[in-house]
Amino acid sequence: MLTPFDDFPIHQTPEPIAQTVSADPNHYDRYFFDGFDQDGRFFIGGAMGHYPNRGVIDAAFSIVIDGVQHSVFASGLMSFDRATTVGPVTIEVLEPLRAIRFTVAANEHGPSCDLVFRARTAAIEEPKQRIVRNSVPIMDYTRLTQWGTWEGTVDVDGTTVDVAPESTFGVRDRSWGVRGVGDQVATNFPGGAPQVFWLWAPLHFEDRCTHLAMFERADGTRWMESALIVPTLAGPDAPTWGDVTEPTEVGDITYDIDWIPGTREMASARLGFRDADGVEQAIEFERLFTFRMRGIGYMHPHWSHGSLHGELEVGGESVRLEDFDPQDPSCIHIQTLCKVRMGDAEGVGILEQLAFGEHGPTGLTGVVDGYRSAG
Repeated sequence: MLTPFDDFPIHQTPEPIAQTVSADPNHYDRYFFDGFDQDGRFFIGGAMGHYPNRGVIDAAFSIVIDGVQHSVFASGLMSFDRATTVGPVTIEVLEPLRAIRFTVAANEHGPSCDLVFRARTAAIEEPKQRIVRNSVPIMDYTRLTQWGTWEGTVDVDGTTVDVAPESTFGVRDRSWGVRGVGDQVATNFPGGAPQVFWLWAPLHFEDRCTHLAMFERADGTRWMESALIVPTLAGPDAPTWGDVTEPTEVGDITYDIDWIPGTREMASARLGFRDADGVEQAIEFERLFTFRMRGIGYMHPHWSHGSLHGELEVGGESVRLEDFDPQDPSCIHIQTLCKVRMGDAEGVGILEQLAFGEHGPTGLTGVVDGYRSAG
């Protein structure tokens, strides 16, 4: 089937754009956003995914404010032209790799918003993330990450929250490829206990940004890591792709995480690394509060990414932060908003944590069991 995108010179296969390179039901194409007031007044998150081989588009928006996480979800039938609207949620690319508009129309289920993300850095491409199990690729995707500011308004429970670019920072990513979404195809392969340990830490400082992405096995061996110092744009018209100042890779990455007892959520954390000049550096994380990724569909029991909801379904939820069950699988994937310090520089950002299964270096046991001190 031909669609309007076929009028652009962007083809990667001999097929029309609407036809994916494979029939893998886990093929996806997703937007992700987060944003936070630098003083911890609120945290916002958004997502939209297309799943062409499932015929699904879904999206969500969530805000944590005054100790409550409010979310609105939408899922429906994906159009072949990859339209970026589902229910009340719309994403508009104002300028590729520079400005994105995220809107949620007024609705009876949860918050609404009119927000614009503007780039503070060039976009970076993270290392390929690929897992093959039983000779089957179960994760194989590319992701770009970009730091920026937010401006606009959010309406929640009859109150308008002003989002100011000078005090609201955030990160957005785009990822595409293969990743487990929706109901999985049954196979005859033997099952195994789930295990993933993932840390992701995009941080904002006044004159630079930093990045960490890391996967580890249960014994602490790393199968993917990247740590960068990312320069901020020289000005509002500076290029965000192509002829840009490249990030600086740093090495010898270490971390220490103190878990809140009974949870898989950080109480405090520290990252260590050696910069390009060979000097040892450290970033200290001071926890403010945690945003549950279920609020934008990640492993949500009803609104999980790629799940089937017919022609269109819209819903919402509001949950006090203290009411989330730390051992509910849908609450394990989190982003903790933190004040951060690197030497004399102070900043703000998140430490994303996703820890299923055992992880020897940080003392986690079981599948979702909360941390228990050996003493």
